[in-house]
Amino acid sequence: MAPTVGIVSPGAMGSALADALTTRVVATVEGRSERTRGLAAQAERLELLPTLGDVLREADVVLLVVPPGEAEEIGTAIRQAGARFLFVDLNAVSPVTVRRNGADVDGAISGPPPWRPDTTRIYLSGPRAAEVASLPWTHVELVVVGDEVGTASAVKMCTASVYKGTTALLAHALLTARSAGVLEHVLDDLRSSFPELVDGAGTAVARATTKSARYVPEMREIAETQASAGLPRELFEGVAVAYEALSKCELARTAPEDVPARLDVEKALDQLGS
Repeated sequence: MAPTVGIVSPGAMGSALADALTTRVVATVEGRSERTRGLAAQAERLELLPTLGDVLREADVVLLVVPPGEAEEIGTAIRQAGARFLFVDLNAVSPVTVRRNGADVDGAISGPPPWRPDTTRIYLSGPRAAEVASLPWTHVELVVVGDEVGTASAVKMCTASVYKGTTALLAHALLTARSAGVLEHVLDDLRSSFPELVDGAGTAVARATTKSARYVPEMREIAETQASAGLPRELFEGVAVAYEALSKCELARTAPEDVPARLDVEKALDQLGS
């Protein structure tokens, strides 16, 4: 009999994961935002149930995909349910946090929500990782990286430090350049070495700003991960402060999907200053 997969929660990533599975997928929008409700409604294969308790009772496998700041609270509730399901933590959190959540399998998502083929990779670790990899996925690449829970999260913390750290650095550099009246020269210089980064800078910075509130705890999870490797945690504590500042601007209240695909850098920086 095909397994039932529970998604907690069906936001942008969770709803896309639901449509990337060719089996019964259940979720709830109880207590979630209007945006999450709208995204869940777009998922063709997702069956909505009244409560989280209903999802946990119905599911054979539970995928936890929530903002990093909610991961421990919801992870604790799932663990305390004491049900028979396979618990998979797919959150952007440190290995320490994922172990504290008590998941059977640790997962790390790299790339955007898998609405299109060949865009999303999921790293998995833990003694039952192969069971998750063998679910009926479509257009998602599954990579098992080890038998220990926490290994996949280590991958995520390292890659996210580069992806999201670079965007925060870019935002600060461009805001400083504009303040000094040298934005045109800075963009021209950076374009010679990083043409794709500069050409998409406006959209990248704007989209990161719309997610900045959830990036703050993620940057602190990265800081914790790096500290466990004997590195100074201050670097990503500082990046957390940078995203916290961005989260206070008007643009941070915009949904990521509402940011234009080609947003002019000047227009993006104007919105960061509001």
